[in-house]
Amino acid sequence: MDTVSRNPNLGLIETVRDALHALGVQSTLTHDPSGKWANLFATVPAHDGRTAGGIVLSGHTDVVPVDGQDWDSDPFKPEIRDGRLYGRGTCDMKGFIGAALTLVPTMLETKLAKPIHLALSFDEEVGCVGAPLMIDELVKRGVAPEGCIVGEPTSMRPIIAHKGINVYRCCVRGQAAHSSLTPKGLNAIEYAARLICHIRDMADRFREQGPFDELYDVPFTTAQTSTITGGNAVNTVPAECTFAFEFRNLPTLDPDAIFSRIESYARETLLPKMQREHAAAAIDFTKVAAAPGLDDAEAAAITQLVRALTSDTDRRKVAYGTEAGLFARAGIPSVVCGPGDIAQAHKANEFVALAQLAECERFLHRFIHSMSLEAQLR
Repeated sequence: MDTVSRNPNLGLIETVRDALHALGVQSTLTHDPSGKWANLFATVPAHDGRTAGGIVLSGHTDVVPVDGQDWDSDPFKPEIRDGRLYGRGTCDMKGFIGAALTLVPTMLETKLAKPIHLALSFDEEVGCVGAPLMIDELVKRGVAPEGCIVGEPTSMRPIIAHKGINVYRCCVRGQAAHSSLTPKGLNAIEYAARLICHIRDMADRFREQGPFDELYDVPFTTAQTSTITGGNAVNTVPAECTFAFEFRNLPTLDPDAIFSRIESYARETLLPKMQREHAAAAIDFTKVAAAPGLDDAEAAAITQLVRALTSDTDRRKVAYGTEAGLFARAGIPSVVCGPGDIAQAHKANEFVALAQLAECERFLHRFIHSMSLEAQLR
């Protein structure tokens, strides 16, 4: 199913809801304000009917666009070649979702000591927009899961921490004028460029001075400007320039403090100079998306469970973000572990190796057994 983030995901969510309903498993949907996107949360109860507590298996249903990518096959028609499953989202992260849904009958056949929950979200790729709605609903309902496994592609190796992501849009407003009369205008692009260079200078300082955490694949906080638009003619002083930037912070750093450094430079250094040239000049920031990092979850029971199920004791942290930080912030200890390699995500000919899906299925079988009354009584 084409669930690129710009498209509603209800077709997928309702298909899953109906399939679960046919098995006797009820789902709760939480919609975005438009009603076109939804999260799904479903519970396979414990043997005594309890639905509180237990463990969440979490995955996002949206995928990134394929625009401008040169695929060897239709990205929205799964194709198996050379021991790999090709298609948009096979790796990130419908492979994990498919494996988990396939084993719902096994969950139902198992005498569970604790419930197993399935959490499918929307719009993770645009900044973890959907999951907070679902998590808020879980808190209100008192579901109180004991832990969460987020099945992002990690080659089935446990990830105990990841960075936060913070995305902002900045609009710099100046004054248009004919380019032969530049002193009568205020060039928004030029002042946007100064702010962009300030963000780059800040990124360079993080790279050179830290703080550092060598367990990360990129061991420092990063920042970059990603898109920019401005101006309307070569002979016109541009009145407006808009750009987007992001920074990915180590979870030990306060993202609000990082943004404050950027905003303070704009307000205290650039804006006074701009307003001396044109009184109505302005610099406005809009937070587009933000998701907290996952701090070191090594001590959590869910981490130790996943380590036992994978026989993997190495400590790993990653620069990319996931919804694990959101669950953890809500008091649900979380760890990241799923099939596929993140290096295959977001690119043409995305794939997940069939061997990885098979390993994920074996992991989930072990997980389901670990949740059984038989295993809990040992």
